Amino acid sequence: DYVIFSTGAGIVDFPGNTLLKSFSLSPGDVRHIALYLETAGLDYMIHKPVPDTRHFVYSTKAKDNPDFHRRLDMYCQFASPLSWEILESFGGATEVLCIVPEVGGHGVAAEIAGSLRQYSVIKATSPLDGESIWVEIFPSAVSKSQMVTWLADKVGLHQADICAVGNDYNDEDLLRWAGKGFIVANGPQTLKSIFHNVASNDAGGVGEAVAHWLSGRHTVSC
Repeated sequence: DYVIFSTGAGIVDFPGNTLLKSFSLSPGDVRHIALYLETAGLDYMIHKPVPDTRHFVYSTKAKDNPDFHRRLDMYCQFASPLSWEILESFGGATEVLCIVPEVGGHGVAAEIAGSLRQYSVIKATSPLDGESIWVEIFPSAVSKSQMVTWLADKVGLHQADICAVGNDYNDEDLLRWAGKGFIVANGPQTLKSIFHNVASNDAGGVGEAVAHWLSGRHTVSC
């Protein structure tokens, strides 16, 4: 088996946990992105390259961004405040994560994506409060579909033979790429209007998607 993590920034085999492939932003990329986010007055975290991704530095400007501080409190033992001196010596990064409140969050995500087109900018709903918007900034080669494409080529699977189940915006590229894409009932309405709907993730949605996919792949001949 394999585990793809950090929205496609890395992949390991399982249970061996051997790192098979990973991507990182260069030091120059990190400084460029940080300068943009600083100028925009946004709160962000810069995560070290794989396999040290849990360690990060952070910059906060907003007075009211509880989801950002909630995540910071959860992982405070791995976090350090950002200074320009630290940034100069920080090196590369797996990703830069910007967290913005729900109100206006989708617009901010679109602005970041438009301004940083040379990178892979991927939007997601916060897994902590279920409302805030997380904007992940990666090298251009990073996405779930690109890493699954690499894995499919490695193990000899065809795109048409792959089923994907998603629950949020950061799954959209994979759902579009896969031979069959399903979205759980508690996913965003915009994705539910595009992909086949199944039960919520805590009500057997993945099992329902797999059963539906397998039933469509087997026909009985007379």
